[in-house]
Amino acid sequence: MRIGGCIYVLALFVILAGCGHPNKKQEIDIPQPKEIAKVAALPKIIKTPIGNPNSKEKELLGKLLFYDPILSGGKDIACASCHHPATGYAEFLDLSIGANGQGLGSKRTFKEPNIIPQMKRNSPTILNTVFNGIHGQDDYDPENAPMFWDDRVKSLEKQALEPIKTLEEMKGVHFSKSQILTEVASRLESIPEYKSLFAEAFGEDAPIDSIHIGMAIASFERTLVANNSRFDQYMAGDLDAMSHSEKEGLELFKSVGCINCHNGPMFSDYKLHVLGVPENKKLPEPDSGFQESFAFRTASLRNLRFTAPYMHNGVFQNLKQVLEFYEDISFGKTRNPSVSKEMFDPFVRELQLSVKDMSLIISFLNTLNDENFDKEIPKKVPSGLPVGGNIQ
Repeated sequence: MRIGGCIYVLALFVILAGCGHPNKKQEIDIPQPKEIAKVAALPKIIKTPIGNPNSKEKELLGKLLFYDPILSGGKDIACASCHHPATGYAEFLDLSIGANGQGLGSKRTFKEPNIIPQMKRNSPTILNTVFNGIHGQDDYDPENAPMFWDDRVKSLEKQALEPIKTLEEMKGVHFSKSQILTEVASRLESIPEYKSLFAEAFGEDAPIDSIHIGMAIASFERTLVANNSRFDQYMAGDLDAMSHSEKEGLELFKSVGCINCHNGPMFSDYKLHVLGVPENKKLPEPDSGFQESFAFRTASLRNLRFTAPYMHNGVFQNLKQVLEFYEDISFGKTRNPSVSKEMFDPFVRELQLSVKDMSLIISFLNTLNDENFDKEIPKKVPSGLPVGGNIQ
């Protein structure tokens, strides 16, 4: 009786325990459906951080700062030197040349003598960076927007200051990283026109400092929007905005797996992936990317007409070369000796790209171009230095 009673009590406990968690086993056993990636038009309304709403005064100040080489250590390079409207706010150069450089785009070279190292990466366009991090129509946070090829900085405000502090980009050898922002603020403070512009943008009592410099440049960059491509028009209901072959290209783009990473309104999932892009032979050492994992952020496919050469190191000159690379890695062929096929992102194994698909996909990608963006260059900047830096 005692043994039987114990068995009865135990059985009752098991039944009650199961009733207490009726869905637990079900949640484990039923696989979650895979999220279906989608593409979408860019929003028409621009979000700004709560602490830095845009104003005409900030935008004007930010634009002048963007083109003024006074922000660089040697007073020879501006933000616009590598992000110029003539080249879609990117540049036609595989690896950027900042400090001690001269010329614009593909003609830019180092001056001699030179001790500045070659930059490791290609300058991505600033167009539409206001939407960085977007996945749906309105789900992006300007205060936490991912920036750079390795997502190392969040927000345009913080991004704007990084090149000023970097040796190869704008700092040069004239000042240390801890000195340069104070030096730049002091220079701006000494120019009456800048003092007036900062007061108009931020108030009479606001200091001229790195925080307000970053806020002003970010405000200008948020005006650099190209959100009315033929694809955007098509998604808004104009079915004639894209040709039949371009629509075929869109369907192939989805079916062969490009959409797995290139999705959302910016055609980027803003995640880091290992692809094993070939190294640029100009670099003495491999660029190992995020935390030395050889992972880099998915590039946006917007305005590709203006952003060649492609990938984080500009190693591919055209879109056909990019697609041929993706075809290779989908078959497990590695073009980077530092990256084995076992390191490839899992999405690579889902690609089904072939040569016959490439022309239609490229045809579709051309619908993402929009040439209607701000190309107006200031005639002069308050410092009196050459507009855009040493780009002639």
